[in-house]
Amino acid sequence: MKKITFFVVFLFFYLPQTKAQKTLDIIFSQNPSQDSRCNYFNNYFLNSPKEIRYSIVMENEKLYFEVTNKSWAIHLFKNTGDGIAIDIVSKSSYNCGIDMGKSQIKGTILKPVYAKQLVRGFKPSRGGGFRTLVGAIPQNLKHEELEFNILFLNNKVLCRQQKIYNLESYPWELLDMGVYLDSLTYKSKEIRTVKDKFITKYKKLKFIIPFQKNKSEYIPEDIKPLYDSLRLTDFNIKKINIKAYSSIEGSLERNLELQKQRAHTIAKSLKSFQKPDIVTNISSSENWVEFLNDISKGKYKDFKKLNKKQIKHKVIGVVSKELEMFLKNHRKAVIILELEKKNKYGEMTTGNLISKFNKLVKEDNIEEALVIQNSIFMKLREEKSPNKLRRLIVPKQIKFIPVLNKNSIFKYLLNLSYSKIVFDELKKLEKLDSKNKRIKYNLVVVKFIIWRNNWEGINEEDFEKEINLLKKHGIKQNLIDRMLVNFHIVKAEKNMKAGKYDEKDDSVEFIIDSYENFNFSNYDYLSLAQFLTYYSNIDDATDLLDDKVRMITIDENLLFYYLNLTITNKYNVASQNYRTIMLNAINMNKERFCKLFNSSLEKGVTFQLLENEYLRKTYCENCKN
Repeated sequence: MKKITFFVVFLFFYLPQTKAQKTLDIIFSQNPSQDSRCNYFNNYFLNSPKEIRYSIVMENEKLYFEVTNKSWAIHLFKNTGDGIAIDIVSKSSYNCGIDMGKSQIKGTILKPVYAKQLVRGFKPSRGGGFRTLVGAIPQNLKHEELEFNILFLNNKVLCRQQKIYNLESYPWELLDMGVYLDSLTYKSKEIRTVKDKFITKYKKLKFIIPFQKNKSEYIPEDIKPLYDSLRLTDFNIKKINIKAYSSIEGSLERNLELQKQRAHTIAKSLKSFQKPDIVTNISSSENWVEFLNDISKGKYKDFKKLNKKQIKHKVIGVVSKELEMFLKNHRKAVIILELEKKNKYGEMTTGNLISKFNKLVKEDNIEEALVIQNSIFMKLREEKSPNKLRRLIVPKQIKFIPVLNKNSIFKYLLNLSYSKIVFDELKKLEKLDSKNKRIKYNLVVVKFIIWRNNWEGINEEDFEKEINLLKKHGIKQNLIDRMLVNFHIVKAEKNMKAGKYDEKDDSVEFIIDSYENFNFSNYDYLSLAQFLTYYSNIDDATDLLDDKVRMITIDENLLFYYLNLTITNKYNVASQNYRTIMLNAINMNKERFCKLFNSSLEKGVTFQLLENEYLRKTYCENCKN
């Protein structure tokens, strides 16, 4: 399930005093970071644990200061003149075409609330922290799109102003270790819906089909590898994702027409391979991402400073011919096929499948029983009826270990709550075949779930040794390394809850040093980035995704998660590559990109991002026309 996390950003500022502000008894400092009157607050925030979180919460038009640690807040507001004021800002003051000015105070400042009232007002909040009342929405602002900045006062001196950023976050999972069924099988998750489905590593095929300038037909030789792959596999196409691209020169209308024609030409061709009809997703865009990537080091690198309309006016005639060496590679379709293995017994009922399975087991026809077993699993997954597994009659003999292992692990794949039962079943199978690497591997995978959920006491040192010993049983080192990363993810979580921050940081450091050795799924990338972000290693989280975000084939949710991580950092935003990343997001989902600049209370990051000239230019060019 997706959730919303609020982050704060500290701002140094120049604050011209208005007459209204003077009446609030707030003393403005020209340089809070150097002002001796702010020393206590500056040092306190500097030395605060990075795990401390705080924000402003609105409920029934009342505003509350909410913090994860009440004791931290009480020690912050130790003097009678220490307190909080709220700067209420309206989005209308950020409209395109309005001069933003230089003052950091953009809105209406509420009357400050000082230490005695703040501390006395702290009550437990629904989220597990504590909150205290700091004001209410003025009548004239009740119908505006609003945000709330926190002004921290040290003896009435404004020492710190903080904006609140609303960042999408997701509960992270362990890296997918897979489990052994017939082969190593993975339990994959869709990033937004978090629905489970079972896949193998070769579940997706990706192809790139080039197109000639102003043509919507492909050359037969270019699509032959795709056709050959479909003829040679035992898989059905479950879904076709086609992203068609045109080069950036020429009119937008003509380019959009070409993109659609190219996508539909390929979709029609692929659908001829099988019945029933295949689910097809088609999208299209101009290929600004690869264009800006390609020109970044050549004679036309200054084009990156222009808006899209200006670039189009320049990429004509001689310039267009010189850039054709790049443009020819930008006209293409990226095709991703999602495959599912053909079900030999798909037409049989569950009851008949179970009867046939039991008959094959009696006949010792284990090979065909394993095939039938897969068909049964597919039926039971659709029916959500794991109890029917009890009707599969399999002797507890070593020759049936492959069948018994699959029966147990299917329960785990169907629902993690079966993990303890599955673990006990696998331990019995281990006694039958003590050297079976698949049983030993599956035992460790299931043990992770038991340990993480505290369903049974697990000795950490012994468990780590057990993971490393898998190599002795023939498990590849790259699989063991993924398990060791997961070991430290769980260990970090447990040390965090116990307040053992140094030990937690050691585990995080191990993870950072190790992850570059792996091939990640999209969900792995998102889970690990979210894990690193939660532990305040935002730079490490962005480093993880840096290479992917300028690729047109990146998963949309990964790209937008990256934007959430980086869009609040003025140095990231000012980099030459950042515009390319934003245009990638606009090409994928313009509406979603523009909503990043909604109020933090309206599922945006913050509209105050529009104070940044680079973000403002991109927003006003693409979201307000």
